Amino acid sequence: MQIIDFTYLPRRNKMYAGANGNKICVIYEGKPYMLKFPPRARQNHDMSYSNSCFSEYLGCKIYESIGVPVQKTILGKYMVKGKEKIVVACGDFTSPGITLQDFASLKNQMIDSERNGYGTELLDIVQTFEEQTAIDSRILTERFWDMFIVDALIGNWDRHNGNWGFLYNAETDSMELAPVYDCGSCLYPQADEMIMNSVLTNADEMLYRIYEIPTSAIMFNGKKIKYYDFISSLQNQNCCLALQRIVPRINMPQIIQIIENTPFISNLQKKFYTTVLMKRKELILDCALKKITG
Repeated sequence: MQIIDFTYLPRRNKMYAGANGNKICVIYEGKPYMLKFPPRARQNHDMSYSNSCFSEYLGCKIYESIGVPVQKTILGKYMVKGKEKIVVACGDFTSPGITLQDFASLKNQMIDSERNGYGTELLDIVQTFEEQTAIDSRILTERFWDMFIVDALIGNWDRHNGNWGFLYNAETDSMELAPVYDCGSCLYPQADEMIMNSVLTNADEMLYRIYEIPTSAIMFNGKKIKYYDFISSLQNQNCCLALQRIVPRINMPQIIQIIENTPFISNLQKKFYTTVLMKRKELILDCALKKITG
């Protein structure tokens, strides 16, 4: 894979919000990209920077392999004060007159409700799907649960109401679903080599990262959802339907090849990502699907 140097590409003044690392806008092959720099690892003080750029890249590539619309991601490098940084370029899918609006903004439109746009209680979210009139509720429901199942596979901690949403066309006053974006909190971005080795050699450490962490950012009865507990309970019909849609589309040999072809990461990282993904698919998604299909 050709390594792209983004350092001297034309820049734009467009700015991006979000707390997960510094971001700039560059033009690559005539199109705008949001360039994400690796943030400091706040939770693991043994790491200088988290692996979130790799998480962003791989998470989006896995979504793409499953057939869920997602932003384009490219790994490359960028020189900062003489030091080389590994960065991920994320395709900017907005354009003049087409703006990104997050799901929290849609929740805030419910003026006869006391719901907070950024509140992630599941009941409030699904009620918003039914009560809003900006987009077909069936399409909205399917995207939410499809993301939930894929996020369960890749171990996403942070799919909240502010990092998925819609493209708003100011000229036609219409909205459509935006591609999935912001996958930087999947695949354990603050796992260093010691943690990776521990997970790969200690069954208890592996199972802890399957059954206990990460939790979803979505809450059920005031507690963050554990992916295994919720999916395996078969308590939500739309979640079960998404499970049946998504799991047959997960091509593990293709995902393993994506990981093997990813530049900059070590053999240990490749083994860690591959093993964790295979285990999460087997113990969370496959087990739940077997309960449905018998």
